[in-house]
Amino acid sequence: MDREEDIRHKWRRVGRALDERERRLWAATEARLAGPGGISLVARATGLSRPTIQRGIVEIKSKRSIPAGRSRRSGGGRKQLAIQRPGLLKALDALVEPSTRGDPMSPLRWCSKSMRHLASALGDGGFKVSAQTVWRLLAGMGFTLNRTRKTREGTNHADRDAQFHRISELVREYQSRGEPVISVDTKKKENLGNYANGGREWQPKGKPVEVNTHDFPDEERGKAIPYGVYDLARNEGFVTVGVTHDTPEFAVAAIRRWWWEVGRPSYPKAARLLITADCGGSNGARGRTWKTELIRLAAETGVEVRVAHFPPGTSKWNKIEHRLFCHITHNWRGRPLVSREVVVSLIGATTTQAGLRVRVALDTKEYETGIKISDKAFAALPIDRDSFHGDWNYTLHPANPD
Repeated sequence: MDREEDIRHKWRRVGRALDERERRLWAATEARLAGPGGISLVARATGLSRPTIQRGIVEIKSKRSIPAGRSRRSGGGRKQLAIQRPGLLKALDALVEPSTRGDPMSPLRWCSKSMRHLASALGDGGFKVSAQTVWRLLAGMGFTLNRTRKTREGTNHADRDAQFHRISELVREYQSRGEPVISVDTKKKENLGNYANGGREWQPKGKPVEVNTHDFPDEERGKAIPYGVYDLARNEGFVTVGVTHDTPEFAVAAIRRWWWEVGRPSYPKAARLLITADCGGSNGARGRTWKTELIRLAAETGVEVRVAHFPPGTSKWNKIEHRLFCHITHNWRGRPLVSREVVVSLIGATTTQAGLRVRVALDTKEYETGIKISDKAFAALPIDRDSFHGDWNYTLHPANPD
């Protein structure tokens, strides 16, 4: 075996196991042992460049050592692109955040900020870089890929925090006396049919569930309107699935059904019921029909009904949203809601490791919309409004409103 083949054989065995500095020094040592022409011989056998081998020889002869753990002396290697091209990071930052730090007329203000678009825009500004380089620069600047996040609640009401404290006080008071506290709301209406549903579900590889390419409502199958009642103390949910309209009458019918099937058996001695609800929708704070129907419920059950509404724009704080509805959504992810039966089955099968249990019922009654309550009839209702925001906090006494 000649000298070059011997070096090539050793390089194949040990070259990949060495770091940059060790490869350089190994190649330099072999070149010196080979004598005249050794640098060219080692370069052919290993594929390393002649300047690299020459630097290794200089390093061996030099009395200056490189600190342990480093492959080059401090300051060695290619300078960072941001140093080579002053102004590059500033230009990139202005493109990514044009509304706050850059030109409001930026070419990317209304375009997707993909790596390709950013690289192209930087090129137009005199900075020729690749999309991969843009990705590396953004990572170094502390940027990451993010989804939008629902956190802004619109205009905050001046008494928002005070109402939160009021609701907390009421919940503690009722629960300390063993009286029921429920959180109520309507989940998003769902069109029934073979439509795409958010999320992913395990399926055989290459065999995804095929759904329609459009989401136009199916008049024959209709829609599902889940109205939920969540018992804070018992971690239990009761969902009534309506099929016509989300009206105050439907909302109270769902609460009524929960009371007779679950509430009364669970709280046989209860004389009061606390309901926490959003400020809008079928259980809105301004709804006359909502209050009228609740008084009918109080009359039927003999139970005093107290309501505390969350301030406008704060529905995500309602317990039912993150104690019940989110788990239902997770349970039916990636599955087409093709029928009422499927919706009812998926809701009823919802559980959590924390012990959540969910009961579900189907309500096929036709609920009328546009019901009006006259000023005279509404003024006669037995409603006690709290001194603090009586529009949000009120008590409905057992009496027949008719």
